[in-house]
Amino acid sequence: MKLQDHRILVTGGTGFIGSHLVERLMREGCRVRVLGNYKSQPDPGNLVFLDASTRGEIEMVWGDVSDRDSVMHVTEGITVIFHLAALIGIPYSYVAPDAYVRTNVQGTLNVLQAARARGVERVVHTSTSEVFGSAQYTPMAEAHPQVAQSPYAATKIGADKLAESFARSFEIPVTIVRPFNVFGPRQSDRAVIPTVIAQRLAGGDPVRIGDPNPRRDFTFVTDTVDGIVRAAASDEAIGRTFNLGSGKSITVGELAARICEMTGGGSVAPVEARRRPTGSEVRELLCDAALAKDLLGWVPQVDLTEGLLATIEFIRRHPERYSPGAYRV
Repeated sequence: MKLQDHRILVTGGTGFIGSHLVERLMREGCRVRVLGNYKSQPDPGNLVFLDASTRGEIEMVWGDVSDRDSVMHVTEGITVIFHLAALIGIPYSYVAPDAYVRTNVQGTLNVLQAARARGVERVVHTSTSEVFGSAQYTPMAEAHPQVAQSPYAATKIGADKLAESFARSFEIPVTIVRPFNVFGPRQSDRAVIPTVIAQRLAGGDPVRIGDPNPRRDFTFVTDTVDGIVRAAASDEAIGRTFNLGSGKSITVGELAARICEMTGGGSVAPVEARRRPTGSEVRELLCDAALAKDLLGWVPQVDLTEGLLATIEFIRRHPERYSPGAYRV
């Protein structure tokens, strides 16, 4: 499939990964519409970091993915959908699980129903490695058991299963991509890497983190976006799920120590406050992306050190977007 021949919708296009995806699509000459979350003062989010001429070519539509009428409206004339809109902060899902069901489950159902009604030719649904829970074996291929260790993970499993069911029941051309821990410029400090970087750049010493022992597989955002685009363009990808990860893991403590070293020193101090209940913490994630490599030709190009340098530079240039004094990890 040649994406330039299609009218593309990106839900969640103002977010971290979504804005990088929109930027990539626009650079390749695609016609892109973005569903942005309706507010009294429309917020373009991370799209502000695209150059002005590119932003001017994006068609913005304001609405709510959890509202069926909004989704039916925004999908008119669309032939390819990249569905990224979701509530993603795991700690808040313990407090407001109903909101996660509305956005992540009902929102995905709305997108799939609209795709069916509109005769959309391709839907790429974005999952998350959190659906696996703690690794039962490593590396984790697509068939790894799914265990919901947070309300957030449960809603993403539900969304994935809806996508699978629409592919099987109604022959909707759905592909699921499952990124592991994505990082890079524009990510908010709800995530560990920008939180640690922001503390260090503000002179924090020691840097505060939560549990230092969980292992994560970090993948740079432009590599993740490349996998998402490749999945959309491949006819062989229809009906399949693809893990997107580096195949390398590092503990949170080791990661924080590396960031300290890259930003001039400092120490790391785990704190007692935890964002996850003990039974909810995912202990290890390590990706097996062999299917994406074999079928999509996808291979990550940016290693952890290079990606951290780019992220450090972004946060250095945009300190106003971060709150290093607020413990978030």
